[in-house]
Amino acid sequence: MLTMRVSKSRLPECLLIEPQVFADSRGSFFEQWNAERYREAGLDATFVQSNVSESARGVLRGLHYQWPQPQGKLVSVLVGEVYDVAVDIRRGSPTFGHWAAAILSAENRRQFWVPEGFAHGFVVTSERAVFHYLCTAPYVREADASLRWNDAAFAIDWPVAEPLLSDKDARAPFLADIAAERLPVYAG
Repeated sequence: MLTMRVSKSRLPECLLIEPQVFADSRGSFFEQWNAERYREAGLDATFVQSNVSESARGVLRGLHYQWPQPQGKLVSVLVGEVYDVAVDIRRGSPTFGHWAAAILSAENRRQFWVPEGFAHGFVVTSERAVFHYLCTAPYVREADASLRWNDAAFAIDWPVAEPLLSDKDARAPFLADIAAERLPVYAG
């Protein structure tokens, strides 16, 4: 029977998942998603969209979220390595403004669950990375939102000082500049 290790991050709702890997001289095999097994482990999600991005060393994507119409994301790396970050931006949450990070790589095969109501971003720490997202809701342009990657309100300990950013991410607002109604609400 396949097993996996699931542990909570600094943010209890954000889970780090480490699958059981079977390897021999031919290569390896692991289960990346099994609805029943993940539900038993505490991740009961329905995914409706799968995305892949490819980035070079030093590229930082984020911090992104959707509101309204939030997305939960189960993320992993197919090639290379990233430093992956989730930030709780739910108004009224006891961990509002707190963040958690995980190193995800093709080698460690870890997955990171970023629930609805959290902002998400990553920076590539290898020569290149191919990043995979399973999303609980489709992308909606009108709900697309971002926060500044280096907002002092979060004080994220990124492993790069001067990342390569898209224009959108370079101009993203600080948390203090976002209207309350443009942030998710903590449901308790």
